[in-house]
This record gives sequence, C-alpha cells and structure tokens, in this order.
Amino acid sequence: MNQALLDRIEAQFLKKEPAVFKVGDTVRVHTKVVEGDKERIQIFSGVVIGRRGHGINETFTVRRISYGEGVERVFPMHSPRIDKVEIERHGAVRRAKLTYLRKRIGRGATLVKEKTSAGAIAAAAAAAAAASAAAAAPAA
Repeated sequence: MNQALLDRIEAQFLKKEPAVFKVGDTVRVHTKVVEGDKERIQIFSGVVIGRRGHGINETFTVRRISYGEGVERVFPMHSPRIDKVEIERHGAVRRAKLTYLRKRIGRGATLVKEKTSAGAIAAAAAAAAAASAAAAAPAA
C-alpha cells in the first residue's frame, strides 16, 4: 500500500481540531473512564515530556509527581477516549524530549520555566511607563 492511500483512510479517524501544545507545557488531560455501565471523566495533569509519531499514531507523554513517585502516561493524540487537553501554562524548553526530568526529585522535577511572550513583556513595560508618567505629572 502506498502512504497516500493510508493517510486518506486514517484521515476519517483524526480529530478535527486537536489541542495545540508543545513539549514543556503543563497540561490537564481529560480522559473518559468506563466503570461498569457508567462513564466519567478523569483528569491527569503534568508536564509534557515528549511527543512522537504523526497522523493517527501520534502520542504524547505526560509526567507528574504523585506521592513522591514519578508517574508517566502515554496518550494517543487522536484517541476518542481523550475528551480534551487543557493547557495550564506554557514552558520554555530547549529540547524535544525532557527525559532528564526523570532523574530529578522534588521541586527540581517541576522546574520548567514559564514562557513569557515578547508582547506581554512590552505591554507590562508600557503600563509601568504610563503609571510613572501619571505619578510624575503635577496635580492641578
């Protein structure tokens, strides 16, 4: 079989709008869990330490510290069992895989710096300048 034919067959199973997140982001993954005849949503939150694959085979790995132990789960990106992926915060990392977090314990395992956009920094600087200009203006 050629790849174009496989891609066309898999396209019907892909999510229309998958969540947009990167490695280093802290996410909350809402998964559907079936218990008997009932279905509920269970949330797994942690840092995305890796992504792999493409198309229907794309997966991402989320790691968190639970009761002093590191817990990792691998989620298929286009699984119908994943209800949604919420991004809690964006992380600024310089690697594609964050496997070095496995060796770290305590706060060191969660130290992925939060990404600040240039627009947010410029807006904060403009607000500070406006506040200082208002304070420096003589009262009439």
